[in-house]
Amino acid sequence: MDTPMRFVQIIDFESERFDEMRALSEDAEKRFADREGGPTRRLVLKDRDRPGHYLVVIKFDSYEEAMANSDDPETGRFAEQMAALCSRPPTFTDCDALDTTDFR
Repeated sequence: MDTPMRFVQIIDFESERFDEMRALSEDAEKRFADREGGPTRRLVLKDRDRPGHYLVVIKFDSYEEAMANSDDPETGRFAEQMAALCSRPPTFTDCDALDTTDFR
């Protein structure tokens, strides 16, 4: 059984430069891989009805770990680079995860 989600952050953004965004994210994942308390899972979603619209759902073990990650200067640099690739400023939604179910 998977560990239950405790906290997730949803990043909502629009970009016509998704390939650059993906490369930036992959580079950041390599740099952040050994960092403690960072994200434990990431899900990237492409909106079928709105071209160039994406959602990223990032799982953390706790709210505190997510906030420490957000406060890290390296995360701030990544967020600035990400925003530069967006056609509008990204929005962030912080959520306490109450339940998760795997059907298969």
